[in-house]
Amino acid sequence: MNAILSQIFPILYGICFLALLWQAFRVMGQGFRAISAPGDRPPQRANAGVPSVPGAADRTGRLTIHPELLDAQGQLTDEDLLTVRFSGDNERPAFPGDPG
Repeated sequence: MNAILSQIFPILYGICFLALLWQAFRVMGQGFRAISAPGDRPPQRANAGVPSVPGAADRTGRLTIHPELLDAQGQLTDEDLLTVRFSGDNERPAFPGDPG
């Protein structure tokens, strides 16, 4: 029984390795095909007639607004928003109640 298992495991390992290697090359091939080559025509978009904001467009060509910034009516909120700033290593740490 032990001799049979010692012969089967390397074969199963090899089959799994080849299957995973084949799958990895398939996925990488899809990624390489997604990159446009020089001279390719830009893809036709379904929302070609929708105006977009230049410089602030995402993959769909439309401005992305996070849902957290909308109020109950779906409009941009005018509330003050909490912001977080990460200081550098060379700055003095700020403590609560510290003037400045």
